[in-house]
Amino acid sequence: MARLSEHGIRLSSMSPSFLNSNSTSHTWPFSAVSELIDNASDPGVSAKQIWIDVVDEDGQLCLTFTDNGSGMTPNKLHKMLSFGFTEKGSGKASHQAIGVYGNGFKSGSMRLGRDALIFTKNGGCQSVGMLSQTYLQNIKAQAVIVPIVPFNQQTNSLVVTEDSEASLAAILQHSLITTQEQIHSHFDSILSKKGTKILIWNIRRAKDGKPEVDFETDVSDFRLPEVHNDELKKCLRTFGSPRAKHDVPDIHYSLKAYLSILYLKPRTQIILRGQKIPVKLVSKRLKHIEHDVYKPHFSKERVKVTFGLNPKNKDQYGIMMYHRNRLIKAYEKVGCQLKASGQRAGVGVIGIIECNFLKPAHNKQDFEYTKEYRLTLGALGLKLNDYWREVEEKKAREREFQAVERDENVDKLDAEEEKN
Repeated sequence: MARLSEHGIRLSSMSPSFLNSNSTSHTWPFSAVSELIDNASDPGVSAKQIWIDVVDEDGQLCLTFTDNGSGMTPNKLHKMLSFGFTEKGSGKASHQAIGVYGNGFKSGSMRLGRDALIFTKNGGCQSVGMLSQTYLQNIKAQAVIVPIVPFNQQTNSLVVTEDSEASLAAILQHSLITTQEQIHSHFDSILSKKGTKILIWNIRRAKDGKPEVDFETDVSDFRLPEVHNDELKKCLRTFGSPRAKHDVPDIHYSLKAYLSILYLKPRTQIILRGQKIPVKLVSKRLKHIEHDVYKPHFSKERVKVTFGLNPKNKDQYGIMMYHRNRLIKAYEKVGCQLKASGQRAGVGVIGIIECNFLKPAHNKQDFEYTKEYRLTLGALGLKLNDYWREVEEKKAREREFQAVERDENVDKLDAEEEKN
């Protein structure tokens, strides 16, 4: 019999299969990784650092995400392991939450692997929780069950609740952890008094049985294999500008590169495989920088737009669209960049905008395709066209000036020869 609500009506249940189907919104593994980083940097956690690594745990390849944020109480951990609960709406205007749906941890962790343990401590209590598709499958669960075990942080003793002993037995029997000593060892690996550690195992594998992410080619990075790059190039040829040479930007296959531009103004330092991720402020790396202002008529906001030329690779261009400090869409082509002419108009131009007035899709890799979004792309296209025209005119004037200088130099040489 299903549990009844306080209104005497049956509560809805959630099938364990939803954990997998929910994760499929992340077609790209780095999108799932960024969800877990967002959780650590959002208000209410505000971690100063997050460490990301791949480790061997009892013969299993595992991903770990460890932060020194505020940690969680057992009740808050339960909400994080449930669906749709979020307490992130109360951040200051200067530090607004990125996540708003209460789904990021579930979709992100279950995209990276089938099973996850969460170790968290908040200064008084330390708790371990498990979200595991394998466990639910083994016990033939009809609904999602999340074992959570609280311990006293000072004494390490079990805090007895109505389900703590059953939850502890489930975790020790159905996870990589088989003893309480191992649980406390993971708590101790969170070096700060408060913080959270996520351990993900049964990580996603490709059809050939190898891990979806390449951990071996570069020991300081998580990379996507060549087959992914080939698929991405085909996608770019299908949806991108047919006149451009399709060099795949490294953010698409290097986690290190992606994380370096993930935030406009990073608040949390990211350490990947023991090395600090160098922050790359996109606007600081451009040439011929100009600023503009976008005033959407459907919003009271006045939004700064920065344009510049990509000095490293002019075949990587478009608008970098952020939302609440977080990159949502990269290299979005607008205006003359969309035209399939042989003039390569707009090539090399990068635009940067923070679109807090738009609504991101659930996977935070796109915006909802609304009228406001289409109007914004149209307005950015016009502004980019103006910038491109100014750049081309300036280049033409410089060429004309250089030609005049050359002619003057030739005249001087001819005059000197005549004297001689």
